Amino acid sequence: MRGLRWVQLSEDERDEFLGTGGTGVLSFGTGVEEPPSALPVSYGYSAATEGFYFRLSSPPGSDKEAITDRMVSFVTYDETDEGWRSVVATGRLGRIRDLPYDSTAVQGMWAIEIPTVDMFDRPPSEVEFDEYCLEPDTITGRKEVR
Repeated sequence: MRGLRWVQLSEDERDEFLGTGGTGVLSFGTGVEEPPSALPVSYGYSAATEGFYFRLSSPPGSDKEAITDRMVSFVTYDETDEGWRSVVATGRLGRIRDLPYDSTAVQGMWAIEIPTVDMFDRPPSEVEFDEYCLEPDTITGRKEVR
């Protein structure tokens, strides 16, 4: 890592890197004495609203209500032809179905594409999902300088 340098991504570079969706890691705070819970996820992104969208599985008996009460961080990164790029966003998740139809988050769902990743022990059609949005409190991007 010696000699590795980075600079901030401009908003245009960040939006180009994020596109309309991809994959990353969503981390939930769990408490002072516990490590955060981190999950690999697919995401959608709307540059117009700077909003991230997630389709999270809801196993029977899970407490998805608790995740909307916690701060989260979302990280996505990739090695590009120009070097590595990363984006980190922080804030709270909101469940899409709990929001008014004319809200920015619900309207933003129409502009995104959440990649489908099959990583379950049964067909995705048999897995229950809820859609969430993250309208970040902070969002930063970095790129490698070569």
